[in-house]
Parts: sequence; structure tokens; C-alpha cells
Amino acid sequence: MAPNAKAALIALVGFAAFATHDVLVKTLGAQFSSVQIVFFNVLFAFPLVTLTLIRDPAAGTLRPAHPWWVALRTGAAVVTALCAFYAFSTIQLAQVYAILFASPLLITLLAIPILGEPVRLRRWAAVIVGLTGVMIVLQPGSTTLTLGHGAALIAAIGSAFASVISRRIGRDERSVVLVLYPMLANFAIMGALLPQVHVAMPLESLALNALLSALGFAGAMLMVLAYKTGEAVVVAPMQYSQILWATVFGALFFDEFPDTPTLVGAGIVIASGLYIVLRESGSTASRLRPVLRSRTRVFTGALPRLSPPDKGPRFHRRREAGDPLSKPHG
Repeated sequence: MAPNAKAALIALVGFAAFATHDVLVKTLGAQFSSVQIVFFNVLFAFPLVTLTLIRDPAAGTLRPAHPWWVALRTGAAVVTALCAFYAFSTIQLAQVYAILFASPLLITLLAIPILGEPVRLRRWAAVIVGLTGVMIVLQPGSTTLTLGHGAALIAAIGSAFASVISRRIGRDERSVVLVLYPMLANFAIMGALLPQVHVAMPLESLALNALLSALGFAGAMLMVLAYKTGEAVVVAPMQYSQILWATVFGALFFDEFPDTPTLVGAGIVIASGLYIVLRESGSTASRLRPVLRSRTRVFTGALPRLSPPDKGPRFHRRREAGDPLSKPHG
């Protein structure tokens, strides 16, 4: 099998794992607060992430090189995890994905002030069209918008913000810092809030939480492998396969059937995102490529699904040393 075809297949499996992860979030969300789900998700993920991070032989401390940027990114990751989990718990899977798919479009916008990324007319047009697709999904004025819709939109913004910050500071920050700080923040904040919302979890629910963490971790590792195997321009569009899983899983397990505006809006958002990805893969694209390098989802309480650090001397040293969270760019 050709490398790009193999990479695409691995990515499809990885995003299927993410979609299954989100089904479990919705299942648990019917009984438990999102705060409680995120807390236990992080708790069960710590051993998995620790086993991965101890393979990092790079010398250094856990002190961030850019503390304020790391703090902002950590805050964005905490808000994103909580909002995404709440959105999956309260509204249709397909609607959540349709809104979250706007994240690459928002990355393009946020890259202007944070990365100094120029955005030309065609990409502006793609962003505007894509955001119009989000409005079609939301149907303001003709449908009842809930806190779940607002949470999904906040999660998309937070995911984009965290991804763009990671692109800014990725040359200097160790992978262990980028992974552990959001996890520790989620654990501390959700733990502090937990007494207010805690409901005793039976053994089967704890097992589902453990499986939730394992699926998030497996999906993240599969995406690392996919980007090592093939080109980013081939792997990145595979994220949109999640809308198919959402439609199937929603119908099978939750009696959810996406309406026409959701499907039309999702199609517009996906088309806009694909256009931006393909434009950025061209030889005339900016060297930053903020969308292509924001490769996986950020919203999870366990392992931030984050783009790898930017290419730079520290990145190459970590990569040569076998850092499992660093990988070549497409």
C-alpha cells in the first residue's frame, strides 16, 4: 500500500476512535455532569500519558519557556474540554461536529493577530462561506438555540485558539509541557468543582470512563502515526469522516437524525475547510500553514489533541531522540 493511502487509512481509524469516544461522552453525559466526566477522563488518562512521556529523553524541566502563552493555551484547553463534553451530552452528534468543523476556519482568522499570518482574498472568502455554513446549522431565529449549541461554538473557538498558540510557541516548548499543563489544570479545576455536581458512579460507568480515556489516547497515537506515514494534505481531510460516524452512531444509539439544514451547513463548512487545506498545501502557501499543522482535535479532558511543535532545532533534537509526540510536517 502506498504511504499516503496507508496514512489515510490510519487516520480514518483514528477518527473512528475519536467518534466512538464522543459517543461514550454522550452516553455518560445523560447521567453525569460534564465536570465529573472530564475529571475521571483525566484521572484514567494519567497512566497512559505518563508511559508515553517517560520516553522523552530530552533534558529539561517542566518550566515553560513562554509561561503566559502556556497559561492562555491551558485555559483554552480547559474551557474547550468542558464545553465540548457538554455539547456532546446535550445536542445531536452531527450538530456538534458541524460546529466544531469551523475550527480550521477560526484558526485561519486567529493566525492573523497571533502568528502574523497573511490571509488573502480567496481564503477570506472560504472563511466567510464556511462560517455561513455554521449559521445554517444554528438557524438563529428559526430554531431554539440551547446552551449546548453555544458550548459547541465556544469549544470550536477554544480549540482554534489553543492550536494557534501551540504553533506560536512550539519551537521552544517541550511536548511534556504542552501535554501535562492542560491535564493538570483540568484535574485541579474539575476536582475543585466535583463536590458540587458529583453523582456516585457504578462500576460500569467507571469502566466506560476508562474506555473513554483509552479511546482518546489511541486516537491521538494513531494520528501521530498517520502523519509520520503520509502527507498532511492527505491526512488532514480525514477528520471530516466524523460526520459520517456521527450520523450512523446518532441514528443507532440515540435516535438522532440530522435535519436538512444541519447536513447542508456541515457540507458547506467541510467544503470551505477542504479548500483552505488544499490552498495551504500549494507551493505558494505561507510557511506557517496553520490549518494543516493543527492536525487533530484539541477538545478532550485527557490528552490535548494538539498539532506538534513547529520545526526548529529543539524539535529536530526531540524527533531524533524519539519523542513520541513530535512528527514530521507534511
